[in-house]
Amino acid sequence: MDEDPTAGRPAEAEQPKPEVFGRAIASLTGTRVRPEVRVEPLRPPQRLAPYSYAISADVRAADGAELATGRLVLLHDPDGHEAWDGVLRLVAYASAELDSQMGVDPMLPAVGWSWLTGALDERGAAYRAAGGTVTQTTSTRFGDLAGPRTTVELELRASWTADTDDMSAHLSAFVDLLCTAAGLPPEGVTILSPS
Repeated sequence: MDEDPTAGRPAEAEQPKPEVFGRAIASLTGTRVRPEVRVEPLRPPQRLAPYSYAISADVRAADGAELATGRLVLLHDPDGHEAWDGVLRLVAYASAELDSQMGVDPMLPAVGWSWLTGALDERGAAYRAAGGTVTQTTSTRFGDLAGPRTTVELELRASWTADTDDMSAHLSAFVDLLCTAAGLPPEGVTILSPS
């Protein structure tokens, strides 16, 4: 993940990046994640903050099937931002197809949100000013459309302010959220198949 975070910006916007932002990027790119997760740099959004860096994260099954996908964007405003209550803000998007039986659970959005906040707390990621939305969508196929008759998709959009420039716990928590949504057991736990 050694890519210039300013790649894709117009030449006139290029300027030396602040040290705090450089350290934050280095901690993101230096964080090891589970082998089921592929993390790659993305072109960051251009107008959300003076400085931005983005990554994609995809959770894949052993057969290569995508189980969950997400994006994590790091924003930095050296002057601070009143709505952020800080200078470093993380913006996350996560999406996963869930078991169809979960689609009827009215608590699913609250559970999805708790996957994020629980992961941040469990990883010790210092944060504040968290907010977001969780959307559950149920789709039913009819006629000749191939695939399962009913599918349930969960989408989470969230942002929070990091209290430190070390983003490793934040990225690990985001990966935990994606793996939970994908139905993977916690890291280091093996599910035994019935004999």
